[in-house]
Amino acid sequence: MGRLARAGLYAGAVMGPFGGAVTTSILPEIGHTFGRSPGAAASTLTFYLVPFAVLMLVSGTLAQRWGPQRTVRIGYVVYAVASALAASAWTFEVLLASRALQGAANSFTTPVLLAVIAASTPKEKLGRALGLFGSMQAAGQTSAPLVGGLTAEVDWRLAFVVISIVAVGLAVLGVPQTDTEPERDASLRSAFVPSTLRPALVAFVGWACLGGLSFLVAFRLDDVFGLGAGERGVLLTGFGIVGFLTARQVGKAVDRYGATTTVVVGTTLGGGLIVAVGTSPVAAIVVIAWALTGAAAQGVLVSINALVLQSENANRGGSVSVVQSLRFMGAAAAPLAFVPLYQSHPLLGFLVPAALLIMVPAIVTWSGRGAGTRRTPQPQAPPPPR
Repeated sequence: MGRLARAGLYAGAVMGPFGGAVTTSILPEIGHTFGRSPGAAASTLTFYLVPFAVLMLVSGTLAQRWGPQRTVRIGYVVYAVASALAASAWTFEVLLASRALQGAANSFTTPVLLAVIAASTPKEKLGRALGLFGSMQAAGQTSAPLVGGLTAEVDWRLAFVVISIVAVGLAVLGVPQTDTEPERDASLRSAFVPSTLRPALVAFVGWACLGGLSFLVAFRLDDVFGLGAGERGVLLTGFGIVGFLTARQVGKAVDRYGATTTVVVGTTLGGGLIVAVGTSPVAAIVVIAWALTGAAAQGVLVSINALVLQSENANRGGSVSVVQSLRFMGAAAAPLAFVPLYQSHPLLGFLVPAALLIMVPAIVTWSGRGAGTRRTPQPQAPPPPR
């Protein structure tokens, strides 16, 4: 059961992003079923992400109180029920409610899985373990539109049937046992400390300016190069594929060079690639640069998770939960922040996020370097003899 539970730990990394993104390619079919436009059907994404991001501000701390095994099992059971409800939704409002319930359940699994990885992995190998987790998340994000589209050839509801069955299996497997006991007195305040808020700010900026920028890339591929929706969709998947292929290598770099160094390298590289995406007159270069941005995004995410989980904060589950929440809030804020810039001048839509990527994480991360570390007391000389 130990090995199976360990496998379930990483399979759970696939489930969250997969469930969130599974409707992206089947919005027209969903809209047709309920007599809604594809634009209205896109609210199935919002109804998943909002409760997911908001509840993660507190879900990690609550999981610390309840214990990871019980929390994850309950989360998967609720996820399975919500997915079954989505598969059988008889009105659009029921589908939206089921998506919100899916997002809420996922908020009680993803951060807990990360905390269990930290508790069950030697510190010198934590980066590699988090890299594997990141690659599984990228696999879920990348494969969801493909699987959703294939099932929609028969009936889009089948995608949710599959998700429900997998969630039941994950609930049976649970997560590996650790030596960490539930923290009955874990407080929400203990997660909102500087050693958490600094990485959370970097996660907010990093994901808003990397993963959250895919819509602007789609705009440019349409406006400048005249690519159709199908072509744009295929080309944008390069981000997730490269992220999947490089996440484990990023984890090894974290173990070797440290999370502070790798997060700054990741954001700086990402900023340069975003400039190339926004300025290159050659479509092939835009596509390649965007794909490589997936590696930079993993450099940020794996490093940020390592920074939090390697900290001395006892409420690590609550801390990583806050960081993940800010990450997805950054993605939600990206359209509001960057669409007006792109409409004002297309270059601004890319140059501003690139500048934020290069400046903000470097300032925040390096200014906090060493914060929270303990100084070793120096031995004092004995008093002089009288």
